[in-house]
Amino acid sequence: MAQGLLGKEFPAAIAHLPFITKQDIRRDFPRNFLRDGADLNALLDEELAELEHTSGTSEERTRLLLPYGWWRAQEDRTLRLNSVVASVLDAFPDTRRVTITPPVCGGDICYAGRPDRADRVVDHALFVNLSKYPFLWSQPDLARMAEEAVAWSPKFLDVDPVYGVGFALHCEAQGIRLPSLRFIVCSYEFLSVVHRRILERVFEVPVFDLYGSTETGHLLMEDEHGRMAPSCQTALLELPDPDRDGIGELIVTTLSNDYMPLIRYRIGDLVEHRTRAGSDASLVVHGRARDALLGMDGRRVTTRQVDGCFEETTGIAHYELRQTPDRRWHLRYLPDPGATLPPRLSELRERLENLLGKDTCGAIEATDLLMPEGSGKFRLTGGIL
Repeated sequence: MAQGLLGKEFPAAIAHLPFITKQDIRRDFPRNFLRDGADLNALLDEELAELEHTSGTSEERTRLLLPYGWWRAQEDRTLRLNSVVASVLDAFPDTRRVTITPPVCGGDICYAGRPDRADRVVDHALFVNLSKYPFLWSQPDLARMAEEAVAWSPKFLDVDPVYGVGFALHCEAQGIRLPSLRFIVCSYEFLSVVHRRILERVFEVPVFDLYGSTETGHLLMEDEHGRMAPSCQTALLELPDPDRDGIGELIVTTLSNDYMPLIRYRIGDLVEHRTRAGSDASLVVHGRARDALLGMDGRRVTTRQVDGCFEETTGIAHYELRQTPDRRWHLRYLPDPGATLPPRLSELRERLENLLGKDTCGAIEATDLLMPEGSGKFRLTGGIL
């Protein structure tokens, strides 16, 4: 047996196999996964399987074959790794949520234009936003979203953090409360310290990070102690070549999708394996590998490491740091209208230059608009342009 991440035994039979990527999933799909004699149309008609797509943030959208109901089952299993979340789910079997994410078209919900509220309810989830441009939401749209959310009485919010912040700032400005709310789950993209700060301030409930991907399911859930706990029934996790900081690209072998098993899959994200004397090992998500920057000394700098520079800087609602070929960086940010003080930019500049290298700052400027990728997701940091 070979050693896997967090000390879990990894099957030696597959430890020598090459890594696979989204390109391997796309190649001759779905014949590359279907067993001999299996008929895709029959599986779909009999509701044994369903087709889904990746978001298309890292590369072109990729079709996926999932067991019917698989997404809900693996999500529920992973959410319960947090005892606070599990206690709410157990106390309220029909736990209602409000979902605020980029509009999607998938197996559960598909919409364009302005569908009625009834068309945006899936089981106990209400999808409230209709646009992937949260900084362009109109006041009537925000008022509708808030009105629907209050009427739905959710126990939790299920949000893309950037979209959740747009909604939170409107609620704060209008004095809107969600008295039924117990916690917030952030997924879909990297959760920044600036996003977490605003969500906690506005809604006054715990904010938890949920990490995974459409093709692998949810892999890690932030527990009540702030540690990212792995969902061992969902996948085996490897970190084969960490750098000197203990950070490397996560490799995933899925365990619960018999129609499309992924063996040693390069998910494209960076993760750190931390071990401390006298405490359990933990995982820290560092963001997409393609979003990493380069320091002046040639060292890789991850989204997580950049985001750490914002821990002591209030007054920012969202940001984007891009790097040029000569490794100079340019920071654009949206001011936080609910902050009591403006951001202390000179201190932020110093922290970023200590991380990326002296005299690397091109400019720091406030803006009222930052745009997402085509998938609707945002990039906090951008690879060398």
